[in-house]
Amino acid sequence: MSLSVTAKRPPGIFNLAVIVAALGYFVDIYDLLLFTIVKKESLLHVGSTDASMLADSSKVINWQMIGLLIGGIAWGVLADKKGRLSVLFGSIILYSTANFFTAFIHTVDQYALCRFVAGLGLAGELGAGITLVSELLPKDKRGIGTAMVAGIGLLGAVGAYFTYQFTKDWRLCYKIGGFLGMVLLVMRISVVESGMFIQIKQQAVKRGNFFMFFTNRIRFRKYLNAILIGLPTWFVIGIMVNQSDRFAKAMYGSTSLDSGRSVMFAYVALSVGDVFGGFLCQWYKSRKKGLLTFYILGIISGFLFFSGLNNSDSIMYFCCALLGFSNGYWAIFVTMGAEQFGTNLRATAATTIPNMVRGVLPLLNLLFLDLFQKSWGWTLVRSGIITGAIVTLISLIAFYFTDETYHKDLNYTEQ
Repeated sequence: MSLSVTAKRPPGIFNLAVIVAALGYFVDIYDLLLFTIVKKESLLHVGSTDASMLADSSKVINWQMIGLLIGGIAWGVLADKKGRLSVLFGSIILYSTANFFTAFIHTVDQYALCRFVAGLGLAGELGAGITLVSELLPKDKRGIGTAMVAGIGLLGAVGAYFTYQFTKDWRLCYKIGGFLGMVLLVMRISVVESGMFIQIKQQAVKRGNFFMFFTNRIRFRKYLNAILIGLPTWFVIGIMVNQSDRFAKAMYGSTSLDSGRSVMFAYVALSVGDVFGGFLCQWYKSRKKGLLTFYILGIISGFLFFSGLNNSDSIMYFCCALLGFSNGYWAIFVTMGAEQFGTNLRATAATTIPNMVRGVLPLLNLLFLDLFQKSWGWTLVRSGIITGAIVTLISLIAFYFTDETYHKDLNYTEQ
């Protein structure tokens, strides 16, 4: 009966599933970016020194990203086998518990372990939420719905920044993150499962088979392209914005720039960009045209970031905000990943694709830091420019070969 009602009266973009998914992503981003914001103080309290700070922070963030990569696969498979809501509940419990225990660590290794477990849990939130919203909303509204999820959710970085500024206690910030997750868990109880998944569950088809992405040439091409079009997002956030204090020192000698504040500005703009991107695609009637618009903005922002015009802290903060806005295709990219595949693989795709992109950050750091700077002796700025150019070129090639999905009907299965 509920399915027939849904068919007659499609839910609007302000339905409970969209709101709860958006709040879930808010908590996800709060937890994901909190380490970047409290990095210096927290590491000094667990035995790190100024000399070991860079290596220790890289260790913690890399283990978190590895957790996201592994968790993305595991949760994606479970979401297609057991249901979208099962994953949302399980992931919340895992990352909330990990964040709470992070408040009681005393060594860098313990920090890395807790962030790895948190990464495992955080990996399930976005993909399952985007899949659920995409399947519940009609196709003419799902782009705006997923953009709202991402736009509101990305403000979690702002929440993390101001929570730390207000409390000045990194351990309390992690406890608050754990508490927010548990509150969200209670809210999730009222959300209904996707009707498409309920239907497919009754059919004799393979669900959540991760290896199906690699057993068909066309499906593999779609999956690979879906990952590669999102590469610039974590190059911008993980390297350019996250290390904006190092770029500021190298480019104009500043020692006062706060990278946590850079992250906050970037994510405010990113949130606005994601919502704008949803309406832009609606206006274009095309996901690809919206994505290309943000690529062009990103290239312009990158030129400004590395130019001589970027010569003060205020301009650097502005550049980080501009980069954040140009990254406003995050919702478009994740939605396109969900729309590329049938219902029996959709959650696996939507969950693994963004986490594959996040998981590429350690590889980008190897290229940017270990190869270009340590092995080849390039400067920080030159390494950043060349790494950015490589990432952008790869994404543009993948974009060219990516299918348009704006008008695609999602009620089908992969064979």
